[in-house]
Amino acid sequence: MKYILVTGGVISGVGKGVIASSFGTLLNACGIPITSIKIDPYINIDAGTFSPYEHGEVFVLDDGSEVDLDLGNYERFLDVVLHKDNNITTGKVYKMVIDKERVGDYLGKTVQVVPHITDAIQEWVERVAVTPVKDNVVPEVCIIELGGTIGDIEGMPFVEAFRQFQFRVKKENFCVAHTSLVPLPRATGEPKTKPTQASVRELRGFGLSPDMIVCRSENPIGDEVKDKISNFCHVAPNQVICIHDLSSIYHVPLLMEQAGVIDILKERLHLNLPTPRPANFMQSWRDLAERVDNVYKKVNIALVGKYTRLQDSYASVIKSLLHASIAVGYKLNLTFIDSSNLERETKMENPNHYYDAWHDLTNSHGIIVPGGFGSRGIEGKIRACQWARENGKPMLGICLGLQAAVIEFARNVLGLAEANSTECDEKTPHPLVIDMPEHHTGILGGTMRLGKRTTIFRGDSKIRQLYNNKDQIDERHRHRYEVNPKYVAQLEQNGMRFVGTDAEQERMEVMELTNHIYYVATQFHPEYLSRPLKPSPPFLGLILASVGKLESYLDDGQKLFQKQRNLNLTLARETSNENDLQQIRERANGIKNEPTNAEQPIVGPSKSTAQMNGTGPSTPVRENGVHENGGMD
Repeated sequence: MKYILVTGGVISGVGKGVIASSFGTLLNACGIPITSIKIDPYINIDAGTFSPYEHGEVFVLDDGSEVDLDLGNYERFLDVVLHKDNNITTGKVYKMVIDKERVGDYLGKTVQVVPHITDAIQEWVERVAVTPVKDNVVPEVCIIELGGTIGDIEGMPFVEAFRQFQFRVKKENFCVAHTSLVPLPRATGEPKTKPTQASVRELRGFGLSPDMIVCRSENPIGDEVKDKISNFCHVAPNQVICIHDLSSIYHVPLLMEQAGVIDILKERLHLNLPTPRPANFMQSWRDLAERVDNVYKKVNIALVGKYTRLQDSYASVIKSLLHASIAVGYKLNLTFIDSSNLERETKMENPNHYYDAWHDLTNSHGIIVPGGFGSRGIEGKIRACQWARENGKPMLGICLGLQAAVIEFARNVLGLAEANSTECDEKTPHPLVIDMPEHHTGILGGTMRLGKRTTIFRGDSKIRQLYNNKDQIDERHRHRYEVNPKYVAQLEQNGMRFVGTDAEQERMEVMELTNHIYYVATQFHPEYLSRPLKPSPPFLGLILASVGKLESYLDDGQKLFQKQRNLNLTLARETSNENDLQQIRERANGIKNEPTNAEQPIVGPSKSTAQMNGTGPSTPVRENGVHENGGMD
């Protein structure tokens, strides 16, 4: 077993996760089975109770584990299925050691950080490294990302553990890649290497010497700076890998391959890799990167969420929208709307935020209402669902988004004005959404309905067609509330179809609205299983509907879109100057079935496309600089 430890210096958030994933992508392309471990040096047992504003989204694995969002990067880049033990936290390690001490496993010895905690870390890594994560094949290389930065007090036990670990597994089986920031101060206009030098010096002081230094920077770094880092950090020039900000993260593995990372790993870890590499090496990845760079038409999607101040709160949703947009041949233009700004109270308190939010919503080609918890902002989500339903706007609801759509439908179509969720109003006379008793224990961590669950399709539906007409699918869940089964019949009699249920046919999993271009909501989280080369079907449906291509896709299958992608790729390869790029744009404009609303989005309600009867919001408008209500109330 070979190990690659990825550490970070200078600042956190420097891109260790993408760098670690890119190592795996390169080795995967060489035919080497890979696994990965993310170490988070916090006392929490897992990420389940984290605030989205502090750590971003909580990623959910097949086994129901709630983990750091970086594990989502690993799964997407490496196309693997990780497990709870692939995420190590200080809390998990200490709990395991304390539990052993309580049952007498240490035979009365004084339990200390060294050796007991450090030994536990090393044993954990060795055990997880040989656990299959794809096709039941035992991995040959384990990539370990140590969260935080070198020198953080929280990470010291892990640094000491790996100092010992390098001798435990022998030098030829252990490699350290240190990721550091090379800042470019505006005052001087030149890259500064001192922070990297200090970071490497500190790493060496703890007993770990880097075999590679990955330098992150805003702009490309010249050879002079690279040689300086090599000289002062005591590594060969070819061991300094420079990764600047790129147009997309899909270029990172390609840039690392050009920098000779594979050859360094081959020599350092004695890997049996083919030489020379085939001409089509990583061709699918190159095609993906080219496709991202060579799309020009935009699709405007509005994300109506509760945690929009930090985009990482919706990391997997954003990636899934990007995957689907690339597949359809459009550039994603994503607008974040705080759901609270769509509520009537905001109109009185901050009319600018109110009208700006509604302007962004009504100028979108499609709407996504993702998950969340608590009552704050729920009315804004409900109003967004109402506007999408009544104006024929493509919409995808996820988790709380499904619940908001159901509540809105009950209020405005069934006439149950006080319909609500018991999460928001425990005394509501019409509880359309209720808690699941078996998941309501009073303890927040790990008590939801989590992980991979089977959904059974009922009858024909657009969403089922997007899943290739499968009878059942497996998707990941994270929720504590569900649609009240007592209201299902009444909802379905009025045009809301529940086209997917759980295996016992007791819980509503997928909703689709009759006579609407695309009004779909899922109780599960499809974003967790989306991949760059295999977009999630619900997200693909949203993008297709938003650009007016859903019906042709469902009627003709995927031939048209494969043809379009091949055309775009061929054109990209044939061109090398701006004149040819202009031809690409002109030829792309000629592809059939382009939507008129993708070029000139309709602003405001469209009576011709309104679905169902309701008394919901029309579009708020401004007149002569003065806020006027366009029938909202």
